[in-house]
Amino acid sequence: MKIRLLFTGIISFLFLSCTFEHNTATMVNTATIKYIALGDSYTICEGADINESWPKLLTEHLNKEGIPIELIANPSVTGYTTQQLIEQELPLLKKSKVDFVTLLIGVNDWVRGVDTAMFTQNFIYILNEIEKEISNKKQIVIITIPDFGVTPKGARYISKGIAEFNAIILQEAAKRNLKTVDIFELSKGMKGDASLVAKDGLHPSANEYALWEQIIFPVVTSVLKK
Repeated sequence: MKIRLLFTGIISFLFLSCTFEHNTATMVNTATIKYIALGDSYTICEGADINESWPKLLTEHLNKEGIPIELIANPSVTGYTTQQLIEQELPLLKKSKVDFVTLLIGVNDWVRGVDTAMFTQNFIYILNEIEKEISNKKQIVIITIPDFGVTPKGARYISKGIAEFNAIILQEAAKRNLKTVDIFELSKGMKGDASLVAKDGLHPSANEYALWEQIIFPVVTSVLKK
């Protein structure tokens, strides 16, 4: 009788232990990922409603695919340079305790004549600071600058200059083995297609931002499912 009771007790203990471990694993896997989107007009999505912004669409898409995530902040501001992101957006990042970050910045540096050396210095600083604030340093996705030179009001700008900044962005990301999404070529589709350009003639429309989200989504999924 004592042996039977002892055996039953052992089996019960093992069952409860397995159940606890399973439930713990489930809790870890379903924890909501806290996400912040850093950038400029191309992340706040000037020219579209906030609910049409690609960070918002991305968050909804990920949740539908079973990746629980919350966009806790999108502090991006139209016109911001890397320096302004450092001064105004990074402090919020440091207070937010996030798990995942997207970064799309640089167009206004180029427009304002910031040289490649200063842009590189600022970009590296931003990446260093982001990595300090998240536990998994691989949960950063970097997005290149779109070619706004193809828009009606951006036509006076030369795409070559943007491409030079994008080369720096891709190079610095590669050094850290960070995932990137290159929207430069996709954005060229705005040329001659009014449906992809906002009413201001300079920024993308909601339709264009939606196209960006379609190629950002699979990259982000691959990062967050690891």
